[in-house]
Amino acid sequence: MKKIKVAVNGACGRMGREVCNAILNEGKDLELTGALDVNNLGEDIGSILGLSKLNIPVVEPTTDNLLQLKPDVIVDFTTPLVVMDNIKLALQCNVRPIVGTTGITQVDLNRIRKWVEDRRLSALIAPNFALGAVLMMKFASIAAQYLPQAEIIELHHDQKIDAPSGTSLKTAEMIAANRLTDPPHKEDLQKLAGVRGGIKNGIHIHSLRLNGLVAHQEVIFGGEGQTLTIRHDSYDRKSFMPGIIMAVKKIISLEGLFYGLETVIDFNSNFKSMD
Repeated sequence: MKKIKVAVNGACGRMGREVCNAILNEGKDLELTGALDVNNLGEDIGSILGLSKLNIPVVEPTTDNLLQLKPDVIVDFTTPLVVMDNIKLALQCNVRPIVGTTGITQVDLNRIRKWVEDRRLSALIAPNFALGAVLMMKFASIAAQYLPQAEIIELHHDQKIDAPSGTSLKTAEMIAANRLTDPPHKEDLQKLAGVRGGIKNGIHIHSLRLNGLVAHQEVIFGGEGQTLTIRHDSYDRKSFMPGIIMAVKKIISLEGLFYGLETVIDFNSNFKSMD
């Protein structure tokens, strides 16, 4: 079987380096064909990863460089400030983007969908690639059918520039879409502005940013005389790699825009019958 050629945008960042290593470790099916970044230009990505030289110099994400590298897929972990330009560039060069960069809005998704349809390609925008986090969101959407009251607490490292996290926003959307009844509403007497967090789809989201954290989220549901807490913790960026590798292998045979890793996972086929 032909190897899938993968380029990484933001290759010199913390997530980018992990992705490069993960692709190299999947050498049977995947080939790291390009390292894109605006830093460390000209350096060999192998040296940056602490490996022997791979003859893959770090280059800027430009049309000429993408056309020369000819990857099948590009994995983007850059910043919200440039991610939309990166997605548009990839699709214009007939490259399928897999995007872990957060900060993408519904308006942005509509634009990306148009670009994808025009090129008849595929793209995956995923707020979180940790399989445990995807399951946490899935379980939360199920719980919302029975316990409509919910609040979200998301905790990340202090270098994360956007708040709330993409994962918490996606979770709120999934909870709201699966509620069978609306929770009771009352006005809060807030003695300190913002003390109840932000609100998405009627769900309060609280963001913490502290040194020592990586990526964590808990969803707390309230019901009569009971609460239910669903929590996921990523203690290491390696936790995102199995999901990214899965996405790279799946996206190559798909067409259209996919939002959330759960959209390319067939949950039903993975559950055995209990009859």
